[in-house]
Amino acid sequence: MSSTWYQDFLENGFAVIPHVISESKAAQYQQAAFEWLMSFDNPALNLSNPQSWTQANLPFVSNINTFNHYGVVHERFMWDIRQEQSIIDVFAQLWQTEELLVSFDALNITLPHRPGHDQRAPWPHIDQSPFRTGRQCIQGIVSLSESGPDDGGLTVYPRTHNAIQEFFEAHTDKTQWDTKDFYKFTTEQISWFEAQGFKVQKVVAGPGDLIIWDSRLIHWGAEPNASSNTIRTATYVSYAPAALASGAVLEKKREAFEEWSATTHWPHDNIVVRSNEPTLPDGTVDKRRDSPRDRPELTDRLLQLAGVKSY
Repeated sequence: MSSTWYQDFLENGFAVIPHVISESKAAQYQQAAFEWLMSFDNPALNLSNPQSWTQANLPFVSNINTFNHYGVVHERFMWDIRQEQSIIDVFAQLWQTEELLVSFDALNITLPHRPGHDQRAPWPHIDQSPFRTGRQCIQGIVSLSESGPDDGGLTVYPRTHNAIQEFFEAHTDKTQWDTKDFYKFTTEQISWFEAQGFKVQKVVAGPGDLIIWDSRLIHWGAEPNASSNTIRTATYVSYAPAALASGAVLEKKREAFEEWSATTHWPHDNIVVRSNEPTLPDGTVDKRRDSPRDRPELTDRLLQLAGVKSY
């Protein structure tokens, strides 16, 4: 195991592992993502024309620039990324097993300064319930483009994963804790971390890099700065040992897989099945597509990673 990135991960709660896939392969995957985005037969959408990047011209995209619907999380290129052995190898080293499950997580295409999109303020959070202790989930981003200081993307408070338990036990009301694996911090709560010396950092990555972080680390996805014109493109990946998943969880993963649905950042628990038909801002349900446009080949390896086939 590379001592550099592994030590970064242990000490800081995150690490950037460069060139896990080649830049040329990252470019191919980004092109596949763009082709998917353009596949909804809307001639008004033009990736070379920022004025066309309106919500009306796009398939439904969340206010954090992620696509979760339309079966996109199970598109062939998404599963090809998840099955890249060099990516799997990182998580296999982290968890000390090759028998892994993978999350059914989103595609991020950040169209900078898209018209009608109110840029979201920082939303520092963790993706692990206060009721869970210790390292439970390791999240990941496969960068398919540049994600420089001005381009938006993962922003963290390094080392806060080591202070989370103290914070919850000493500075929050335990009766108000939630079992949901998401906790958003208030400005006042973040001030406590900053008073302890924790400082915010934008994570910089390039095409083909893998970013990993502990779900206890305070983080969020930042919007691009005014100077950025980069279409940031990334996929979210998280792997964990299959042995950590209960039978009920595996059944829920099977249900999500059979429906071509997205779930959460977690591969082995916290499985929330998301609809493939989003409700649009006008209240109508978008039924244009409820399954992948280009379905993956259902190999044994894919089905094992999905939790559908046993190791």
